[in-house]
Amino acid sequence: MAVRTFTAVLHQDEDLYVAECPEVGTVSQGYTIEEATANLKEAMELYLEEFLLATDR
Repeated sequence: MAVRTFTAVLHQDEDLYVAECPEVGTVSQGYTIEEATANLKEAMELYLEEFLLATDR
């Protein structure tokens, strides 16, 4: 399993933190920075898993 490093851009939007990965195009949010980044990581894992399956077809 290859390990890759991605960028996470965070900003606060009222009472939520928004986290975005510009390389992958995924976005998530949370009430804390930790929650937003954990949600982004999960979203990226699901997206990349699906993307890799789609490219195998």
